Amino acid sequence: MPKKQFAVIGMGRFGSSIATSLTNMGYEVLAIDSSEQRIQEAINMVTHAVSADSTDEEALRSLGVRNFDVVVVAIGEDIQASILTTLILKDLGVKMIVVKAQNELHGKVLTKIGADKVVYPERDMGQRVAHHLISPNILDYIEISEDYSIIEVKAPEAMIGKSLKMLDIRAKFKCNVMAIKTNGKMNIAPYAEDLIRPEDILVIVGKNSDLSNLEIAYSEG
Repeated sequence: MPKKQFAVIGMGRFGSSIATSLTNMGYEVLAIDSSEQRIQEAINMVTHAVSADSTDEEALRSLGVRNFDVVVVAIGEDIQASILTTLILKDLGVKMIVVKAQNELHGKVLTKIGADKVVYPERDMGQRVAHHLISPNILDYIEISEDYSIIEVKAPEAMIGKSLKMLDIRAKFKCNVMAIKTNGKMNIAPYAEDLIRPEDILVIVGKNSDLSNLEIAYSEG
C-alpha cells in the first residue's frame, strides 16, 4: 500500500473531488469539515471523516494532522478561515500544506504565510490536483475519455540512465510512452533503446487505473 497519508479540510465540491480521487488511488485520507452533514456524506468515500472546526488549533492538534504527509485546505468561501487554518497548520509543523485560493490576492497571502502550494479551482480540477499530490514529478494530467488519460511526468530518479526497454513500462503498467521531451524538444515515438536523462519529461498514455499504479510505483517522498 502507498505510504503517504493525506488530510483534506473542507468537503465542498473541490475538497470532495481531491479526497475521493486520492482514496480511489489507494491512499489513506482523513476528511475534515465543520459541517456534520458533509462529513456524513463523505464518510463512505474516505478512510476517516471527522467533524471539526479547522480554526481551532486544539481540535487540529488532537486529530494529529501534523503527522500527515500532506494537508489540503479546500475551504470554500470563508477566506478568513482558510488563512487562519493555514497559519495553524504551519505552526503545528505540517510538512506540506496545499491551499485552495479564491483569487490571486488570496493566493499571494497564502504563499506569504507559508502555504507550500496554492491551487485555483477554476484552473485546477480536484482530480488533477490529486495526481500532483501523489508525486511532485507529475507536471500535467489530461483526461481524454472517462477511462483513459495522458500524464506528463518529470523523469524520477529511478528512471534516470535506463532505456525504455529496461523500464518496460508497457509490460509492467500497460501504459505507453508516447513521447519524451528533452530540453524543450519533443521526441515523438521514441525508440526502445533511448535512455532517460535528468530533466527529461515523459508523455504517457494509459487507462486511469494503470496510470495510477505507475504514479504510485514511481512516487518520490
